[in-house]
Amino acid sequence: MDEHTEIERRFLVDARREKPWRNGSDRFAIEQHYNVGALLHVHEQALYLNEVHVANLTVGELELLMGVDSWTTRLRKRNEDYVMTYKSRIADDTAYELEWDVSPDVAGKLLERGPFPFVEKIRYLVRGSDGLVWEVDEFEGALAGLVLAEVELPSSQTEVVLPSWVGQEITGLRSWSNRALAETLSNQNRS
Repeated sequence: MDEHTEIERRFLVDARREKPWRNGSDRFAIEQHYNVGALLHVHEQALYLNEVHVANLTVGELELLMGVDSWTTRLRKRNEDYVMTYKSRIADDTAYELEWDVSPDVAGKLLERGPFPFVEKIRYLVRGSDGLVWEVDEFEGALAGLVLAEVELPSSQTEVVLPSWVGQEITGLRSWSNRALAETLSNQNRS
C-alpha cells in the first residue's frame, strides 16, 4: 500500500446498549471543519493561506496533490493539535490521503475565515480481537446519539473480525461520510 493511500471499512454502531469501546480506550475530543482547503494555494512546494505558510510538501505530496482533480479538505482539531487533510476517493474503501500538522496560530487564521461545515465527536481507539485498531466516533451536538466505527486495513482483502457491537456496514456510502454529515448540518442551519 502506498504511504498516501488509506483503506478502511466503516460501520454504524447501535449505542443504545452497553458501550464496551469506552472501557480502557484512548479517548480524544475531535472537531472536523470541511472545505477549509478552498482557501489554500500551492507555491514553491508549500501550502499557503495568502502569505501565511501552512505546511511544506514533499515532492511526492506535491505530485499527488497536483495530479488528482477532486479533493475533500478538512482541518481536524484533536484535543489541542491540528491536522490539515486532503482526501480523494479511489474506490469505496480506498482514498488518497495527505496530512500535515498545522500550528494552532495558523489553524486559528484558517478558521476565522469560516464558518465551515463541521462535526464534533469523541473518538475511542479499540484493539479488535484480530489486532486491528477500531476508531469509534460518538458524535456530539446536533448529531448526538450517532455512533460510527471504522477500521483501517493494510489491503482491501484483509479479513476483519467484526466486534459484536458493530452493525450495518456503510463503507462507500457517501451520505454517511463525516463531510456529508457536516454539510447536511450546515445546510439545515442556513434554512
